[in-house]
Amino acid sequence: MRSLSHIGRWPLALVLLILPCVCIELVLQGADHGLWGAPRWRALAYQFGAFWPGLLSGWRPNFGAQPWLMFLSYAFLHGGLMHLIVNMITMVSLGGAVINYVGQRRFLAIYVGATILGGAAFAFLAASGFRPMVGASGALFGLAGALIVWNSRLILRQRPGWMRATATIAWPLGILTVLNVLMYVGTGGAVAWETHLGGFLAGAVMALPMEPRETDHPRGG
Repeated sequence: MRSLSHIGRWPLALVLLILPCVCIELVLQGADHGLWGAPRWRALAYQFGAFWPGLLSGWRPNFGAQPWLMFLSYAFLHGGLMHLIVNMITMVSLGGAVINYVGQRRFLAIYVGATILGGAAFAFLAASGFRPMVGASGALFGLAGALIVWNSRLILRQRPGWMRATATIAWPLGILTVLNVLMYVGTGGAVAWETHLGGFLAGAVMALPMEPRETDHPRGG
């Protein structure tokens, strides 16, 4: 009998994260295009589920738990169809690799931790509390941070040395930094780099005490 931890070839943890994101965005896309509901549905979704830094500094919430719930709910909302597609493709790629390393439970722990800490970094570093933030990219950068830690550890075990250690860590960090700069410039400052930074640091720190399974390392770069 096939384990319920997988649906087909998809780990259940990935399905439980991807499905709500896709369903929510498709409902909002239909409302945007007049297929059902009203165009204001997206604004309402952001009003109730996006991350609003102002809610941590005196704003009146729409419901009592909003200032706390938004640390998770923002990751299930996206800024449009392309935003969703890019993030979901990235989640499948990085999430599958993390699950191969440490399993679904630890994957979920890193994902949730990076989501929360990404929101906290946005609240602390964002220039304005009036700008809401949505998207799963903070958690995705957390997965990237974890993978960099594990891959670096594996490489250094095979060929130790401080110069190799510096190069192993520096080049992926450089790529992520350049990627953030390009996205920031290309979107006119609409990229929440603060969330990316907080999520990345959270994922990297959480990965440090975790020992990847030796037999399940994903291949490739």
